[in-house]
Amino acid sequence: MAKGLGLGRGIEALLGPEASDTPAAQASSSDIDIELIDANPWQPRTDFKQEDLDELAASIRNVGIIQPLTLRKVETTGRYQIIAGERRFRAAKSIGLKSVPAFVRDVSDDKMLAVALIENIQRADLNPIEEATSYQRLIDECNLTQETLADQVGKKRSTVTNYLRLLKLPADIRDGLRDKLISMGHARAIMGVEDEETQLMLFHETVEQGYSVRRIEEMVREYNDNQTPNEPGQPGSDQQPDKPKKKNQTPEEYKTLGQQLSSYFGTPVKLACSAAGKGKITIPFASNEELEHIMEILDSARQRKPDA
Repeated sequence: MAKGLGLGRGIEALLGPEASDTPAAQASSSDIDIELIDANPWQPRTDFKQEDLDELAASIRNVGIIQPLTLRKVETTGRYQIIAGERRFRAAKSIGLKSVPAFVRDVSDDKMLAVALIENIQRADLNPIEEATSYQRLIDECNLTQETLADQVGKKRSTVTNYLRLLKLPADIRDGLRDKLISMGHARAIMGVEDEETQLMLFHETVEQGYSVRRIEEMVREYNDNQTPNEPGQPGSDQQPDKPKKKNQTPEEYKTLGQQLSSYFGTPVKLACSAAGKGKITIPFASNEELEHIMEILDSARQRKPDA
């Protein structure tokens, strides 16, 4: 696809003014048999909430379809594919309409993909994962760079980059973001930790405890501070560069134990241990309340210990 297309202006920029909802454009629409219409195979939206469809169906029953759908005709089959308006199509079909008003446009596959993605992005009601997936598809399938994409959808490049980073999160976190168990802010804070197990621990703790974005940012900062102690010769270090210390390597089984402790205490516990078995356990806390919570866990564990 050519990079010069004015995607930022939406469907009208790609398909012409007939695709807008002006009176002149609507006059050129036609009634299309609803049984001849198929969903868009490139539809980026995966979540169609039944409640929203029911509300739209009620509106269509009362006042009809105000803005026509935009379709393209598949010459080989004589059927139509939706470019824009799948929610209107689904709602209309649910109340038994036999036909719907629509514009029929001559659109190639690559342009149809761009229109479907841009139209949905600009409606601002995609969930973050759907939007991120749309950006990635535009980059991959329409040969766009992040910079060009950002310009054409009217977003900052950093915004596009942050959305694309969401796709690297574990599946459980992506699902939680899609289902609104956490916010975009929570997800961005969690991405401050590279370790996948710690990301999952932070996610589950956020869902269970209702942590704020700021609290997650504090936990991530504490975890990263414990992960990256000052090296000799770095600011804040008392060690001199001519007396380097041998760096201990934490065996994998201790890393697993550290993750288990993190889940147990509800905070990113750092367990550093050498192959020889020497090391330390660090349990960070951000307030007196959290310290008391940790002490309660320890007291409870001590009380459960059988008498010698």
